Amino acid sequence: MAQWSQMTQLFQYLSHDMVNDLYPSTFPIDVRHFLADWIEQQIWEDFEPGKTELEARAKYQLDQVINLLQIISEQNSSIVDKMKLRQISKTLVYCQTQPLEFGVMVRDILRKERYLLSNCPQFSCPQYPQKPSAPEITMDQLVNKVLEIQDIRQKIHVLQEELNLDREKFEAMAPQGSVAQNGMSPSSEDPQKNIRICIQQKEYNLHSMAMTRVQLLQECVQRLEQYQLDIISKLNTWCYEQHKAAIGHPFDDNLHPLQAGFEQLLEMNAKLRQEVYLVGDLTNLGLTEKLTSLLTVLVQSSLVIEKQPPQVIKTQSKFSASVRYLFGDKIAPGKPAMLKVQIINEPQARGLGQGGLPSDNVGELMNHTTILEHNSTTKSTSAAFRNMSIKKIKRAERKGSECVTEEKFALLFSGEIHVTGCDNPYSIYVISVPIVVIVHGSQDINAMATVLWDCAFAEPDRVLFMVPERVPWRQMCNMLNVKFTSEVNTQHSLNEYNLLFLAQKIFDKHDICDFSNLSVSWSQFNKETLPGRAFTFWQWFEGVIELTKKHLHSYWSDRLIFGFIGKQHLHVILKDRPGGTFLLRFSDSEIGAITIAYVAVHDNGVTKVQNIQPFGKKDLEISGLGNRIIDINYLTYLYPNIPKNVFKKYYIGPPKPAGSGYIPFQLVTVAQPSEMNRSSNENMIRPTQNTPESFSVDSNAAQSPVSMMAQYPPSCPEPIFMDPELMLNEQQVTFDMPNSPKMDFDDIGDFLSELKMDSASPL
Repeated sequence: MAQWSQMTQLFQYLSHDMVNDLYPSTFPIDVRHFLADWIEQQIWEDFEPGKTELEARAKYQLDQVINLLQIISEQNSSIVDKMKLRQISKTLVYCQTQPLEFGVMVRDILRKERYLLSNCPQFSCPQYPQKPSAPEITMDQLVNKVLEIQDIRQKIHVLQEELNLDREKFEAMAPQGSVAQNGMSPSSEDPQKNIRICIQQKEYNLHSMAMTRVQLLQECVQRLEQYQLDIISKLNTWCYEQHKAAIGHPFDDNLHPLQAGFEQLLEMNAKLRQEVYLVGDLTNLGLTEKLTSLLTVLVQSSLVIEKQPPQVIKTQSKFSASVRYLFGDKIAPGKPAMLKVQIINEPQARGLGQGGLPSDNVGELMNHTTILEHNSTTKSTSAAFRNMSIKKIKRAERKGSECVTEEKFALLFSGEIHVTGCDNPYSIYVISVPIVVIVHGSQDINAMATVLWDCAFAEPDRVLFMVPERVPWRQMCNMLNVKFTSEVNTQHSLNEYNLLFLAQKIFDKHDICDFSNLSVSWSQFNKETLPGRAFTFWQWFEGVIELTKKHLHSYWSDRLIFGFIGKQHLHVILKDRPGGTFLLRFSDSEIGAITIAYVAVHDNGVTKVQNIQPFGKKDLEISGLGNRIIDINYLTYLYPNIPKNVFKKYYIGPPKPAGSGYIPFQLVTVAQPSEMNRSSNENMIRPTQNTPESFSVDSNAAQSPVSMMAQYPPSCPEPIFMDPELMLNEQQVTFDMPNSPKMDFDDIGDFLSELKMDSASPL
């Protein structure tokens, strides 16, 4: 009533014509005055011309207006007001043929009032009940609203029973009027009239409660829809973050909060459907259809992949995945849900939901069926596919230069489920993240590039499998950094110098400039080989990740490795450093190798930045990086000025004698710059035992180009002298056949056919 109260104060500023225009003859100002409180409690903003589905609701509210005017006229002591209200109620009866127009008229009147109040400085426009926009509501609040509806239903039932008794009593009373009974004077009060007024009041209360009940139902359904949209949005976010986790983004895999939300939504939907059913044909607002539609969407969203399959799958290899049903134990007893898995390609994935599930098989999948099972301990219902394998795969025709490792598939999990409390079964399905199928381990790196591009640059609401062909460099930077730190499992991220070098490498630009406005194409990432190299950018970067993860994790985490830096930048930062200053950088000419760049001082005093032959995985398996650095005497300070003994904690000394009678040995690293003269070999005549404990930074050591590091027991005779280059080369020529990829016999045919069709794809 706050709005009408302010309007009554505003009338003194309005002209008579303006007031007459505001309240037409079909809705005179008297109606607005006597029913002010009730009018402002109703929702009129829903009414729009042509919204025929609201005809019934508009008619009901019009009938309420007529009924209330009649009740007020009976109770009003003023004969003038009584007659006027009766006349208005008779006039409004003619509006019953077009109730929607009446609702729109009242809506417009209230809007005009708010407009007048908002433009008058003496008043502020009150907050009128707008169309429910389903503001944020907790599930507890929604539960309380449903309880309120149930309470009103019970009160209506009690009031209806009392009304039925009063009507029966009224009909049983003989018309007595004011005739004297038993010789007594006429009664000053008519009992029949009192009962009639009581009946009218109860009818008004009954209608008012019924209307409130319907409005609460509408509000609850709208809020249920909003809450359901919010829960499904959170589930989609969970799935998107799960996809991003493949490149190392943080991810909380806890599904219990989402399951609780799904279970509560299912329960609330059932209760509201019951309440709508009990309302009957009071008004046709489409609430039953709305709740049924919400339930269908909810059930179809209730299946989620809890553990995704590996995104690169080799044929004939076992892999696993698991899905979870977010309604917990809400499966109809005696009707177990059988789930199956099938492989689908890109066109089939995009056609989902347009006429059923795909019928064509593009691959043969083993062990692809299981049953949803409930775990009472975790209160979760899931299906685990533990021993799946792809026996065969049918590939699509490739276009242009597309190779087999760029073709994406997916796993489709589907089944039919009977939900507790629902009459009909529901067909449900869920699709996995994109996968790449390979037939040989040599295709793994290129397949991982396809997966990485998809995980990093897919939009949340994309068309399935769709990814951009080019991405901004700043996004690529973020992806490379996240992938590197997550794979290496370190807190030490790539710095600005590292990212600058990576940009120079992928764009083949050696100038120091701003790359933030440039974009990187898929071809630059893993299709075109780097200039002067036989490998792509991703193949090279992935090799660095593997080397760091397996052999250099501690060095990188302790910030001892500079990492990615170009030779041009390298010379800039080392040219003014004293001799023996060195840094560790990843090789840009070999896959998966690290080199030592140092400042060498020649006999003529000229300094030069030199690079020792890179150490790869095999080299570091033979002797760790810490040992190799300590072995080389002329390395003294780690850039910028960290003493070399920081590496002593990584030094691994010679093995202790095992009592077998053999003399233990230890491999050492010797590096001889080619420019140095052979006379430096004289330093090797008496190699001294050089351990971290005996090591000290010698100013003369920085001038020596030769590292004389060897381990001999005290009783060892004169050593056999060897050319330092031969000693180094002897360590490099190694073969590790057990670690080379092996091809299954069944894969040979597929692999050779793919090799023939895609000779450009590196194997």
